Amino acid sequence: MVLPYAAYLRVYEPLPTFPPALRYRWSAYAASPDRPRRARALAAEQAEALRRLIALPPVPAPEGESSHAYVRWSGGVTYICPWQTRLRSWLALARLRETAPSLARSAFPAGRAESAAREFARWQSRESALRIYIQVSNWTVPFAWFVPFAADERWLVLGSPGDRGDAARATAAGTRALVYATTMSCARERVARTLGVIRRARGVRTGFLAEGGRAVRAGLKEIGSWLEEFHPDSLVELDYGGLVHLLADDALCADQSVAEVSAAITAHTAGEAEFAAAMFQRFAIRWRALESLQGAS
Repeated sequence: MVLPYAAYLRVYEPLPTFPPALRYRWSAYAASPDRPRRARALAAEQAEALRRLIALPPVPAPEGESSHAYVRWSGGVTYICPWQTRLRSWLALARLRETAPSLARSAFPAGRAESAAREFARWQSRESALRIYIQVSNWTVPFAWFVPFAADERWLVLGSPGDRGDAARATAAGTRALVYATTMSCARERVARTLGVIRRARGVRTGFLAEGGRAVRAGLKEIGSWLEEFHPDSLVELDYGGLVHLLADDALCADQSVAEVSAAITAHTAGEAEFAAAMFQRFAIRWRALESLQGAS
């Protein structure tokens, strides 16, 4: 199966922080031998979506919420990132109807789309808060997504889809993967520090703010607010997902995007505008080249 050319930013909350009923359910799920294993979970999630899309008529959102989650273990603690397939499908449908109404009409029969929208509205009326554990970016990884991580939190594995890989550290993208993972406290601190740098540099048009400064600031604010919604002992993960299949082995090995983003921020803070600009350009050129493939797909 060809995975979506998308990257994923995920939050994993500690199992003990879930309400008792969910805690029991996710505990049993994590111990189950039948759940999608970590290295194959993204493919299983994609298979579910494809079954809905090829149904006659296509199904915009599943009737019930997914019972699956991504699972991590660290320091003897189990961490859970629910798939939230139904909620994410509702949100995707709402965005599609808003940004590309003609495409939404051609993709789903009007009755199905309207029914899904009504179900979403009813769900919202019963829920006090809307929290999404997984964010998705198609064809590229935004600058702001790299800020929560450090270069030494990078984990790269190269291999064929049939390889078993290291089961203890397998990733949602399969055996071939590039993943960063960090603690919530580190992620929040790094985002806050970078926002501080940008605020102090308002009006500056040098360094990594010379290009797209407003977009960088907006993206960081969005990520910072999102991270604050979760338990402070959570884990944060950036998974290149299907994007790894657009890059050759040498390109993945050479990809040091987190290090480049960190270097740009540090250099800008130190007043080294030229070096900051060089790091940002190196980062931007790589991701523009990958994003340009969308037009050729």
